[in-house]
Amino acid sequence: MIPARYAPIAFGFFLSGMMSLIVSGISMLRATEVWEGFVTIWMGAWLTSWAVAFPVVLFVAPLARRLVARMTIPG
Repeated sequence: MIPARYAPIAFGFFLSGMMSLIVSGISMLRATEVWEGFVTIWMGAWLTSWAVAFPVVLFVAPLARRLVARMTIPG
């Protein structure tokens, strides 16, 4: 278990991992339509995507929260 103060980082870690896994798989399949060795190639593409996605999520999440706060009415 980790302290609650690290929850936003853990959330970003898991969210970026899951989203980059799904998006890289779909993008790679649409771009290549390779079936033989697909999982191996996909995992390489995913790890690269995740390495970019994790810091981006940590940076962009506060901006997204502020934008949503400006667009919504408290209630």
